[in-house]
Amino acid sequence: MALVQMLAFGAVVLVACGVGYWMFDPAIESLEDGVWLAFTTAATVGYGDIVPTSTTARVFSVIVVLLGFAILSMVTARIAAKMVGTQERRIEQEILHDLHAQVRLLRRELAEVKARLPEPAAMEAMQVRPAPRPAETPPPPVSSGH
Repeated sequence: MALVQMLAFGAVVLVACGVGYWMFDPAIESLEDGVWLAFTTAATVGYGDIVPTSTTARVFSVIVVLLGFAILSMVTARIAAKMVGTQERRIEQEILHDLHAQVRLLRRELAEVKARLPEPAAMEAMQVRPAPRPAETPPPPVSSGH
């Protein structure tokens, strides 16, 4: 999931949690207050300006905190993965750049070596034959102890 989609998902979850607070807690008078309570609870900030007052809203707060941890962890992991991926791509680009430079150098050297070689007709005239191998010497006779 892309980072923008993940952030949008987190916003939808926070609004849904705000609706939950608005429904479960009679002290939450507006959806705006419910969303604010969801945000401060999910972020584990808890300013104290708005607090859950009913038992149902307090139990719901536990769920909101766990959702906040999960969403924050996913967003943080996505950002870290993006940073690592960018770093890896940079390193790969450096390696490829060096590799291409080495290949260019090898091609230049190969062209220089080819330029120094004689023409194919001259090579045929200079045909080098392997030197004859010296005759193998038979092993010395084994003397019998008589």
